[in-house]
Amino acid sequence: MEQRKAALDSDNPQLSLRKQCKLLEVCRSSLYYKPTEKLDDCELLNLIRDIWQAHTFYGYRKITAVLKEEYRQIVNRKRVHRLMQIAGIRAIYPKPNLSKKRQGDSVREYLLKDLEIVAPDQVWMVDITYLKLKSRFVYLVAFIDVYSRYIVSWGLSYDLGTENSLEALRLGLIHAKPEIINSDQGCQYTSEAWINTLTESDIKISHDGVGRWADNIYIERFWRSIKYESIHLNEFDNYGELYLGVRNYIDFYNYKRPHQSLKYKTPAVIYQNKFNKEINKTEEPTDAEITNLI
Repeated sequence: MEQRKAALDSDNPQLSLRKQCKLLEVCRSSLYYKPTEKLDDCELLNLIRDIWQAHTFYGYRKITAVLKEEYRQIVNRKRVHRLMQIAGIRAIYPKPNLSKKRQGDSVREYLLKDLEIVAPDQVWMVDITYLKLKSRFVYLVAFIDVYSRYIVSWGLSYDLGTENSLEALRLGLIHAKPEIINSDQGCQYTSEAWINTLTESDIKISHDGVGRWADNIYIERFWRSIKYESIHLNEFDNYGELYLGVRNYIDFYNYKRPHQSLKYKTPAVIYQNKFNKEINKTEEPTDAEITNLI
């Protein structure tokens, strides 16, 4: 192909480039294509995450195809597969034996099934998500009170280990103690340090079923809110800017952002017991209530 493209003569007075391409069986559009500069692993991984976030059912083969066709990147499937493994990115699709429990004493039962949550600090949920800086990833952990949707505590770290979650837990326990903390079965939340800390604090441990992302739905909804309402709308150049952005959004989320499921009250109002009536999710808020929130 390259030899045939080299044989083309743009100054040929008798044959136009169109005819030359036809005779040599060369795609004319390839003459104008200039390969993009090869991205380093971090830049490519950021691009892979963006594609995967938009299409979580894409595996490494489809993501490779998108990188080549839409982003004009020179990349092979092995490199994409390697980066996705490093970042823990996997296509979301039905798999066999999803209900099979992970073995071991560190995994506990899911305690929230059919549980009526009627008060703040009855159940907290915790999870970790990644946030993207220009040069690397930072991991955000947060605890949410299920009854009020209030973010009780949070932490930001370059490290994906257990300590960031434990530090955020310590900050939350300064103000209150839940009866139950629910999490996924990630290594942070099945570790000996995590299990021992909650047991010593007399907190019941609840783990999602394998593949049951909906078991931790309230914290998942918070991740969607912070990413689409703040993180994706701003560009953070360094850790300090990102930390400030997360803190400002969580303050907004807790104290100013009305929730439809809370009868358009804020999480802080519900969590701090300033709104003690039973929440009727089907009842529309009055004009006076909405005015007070503005």
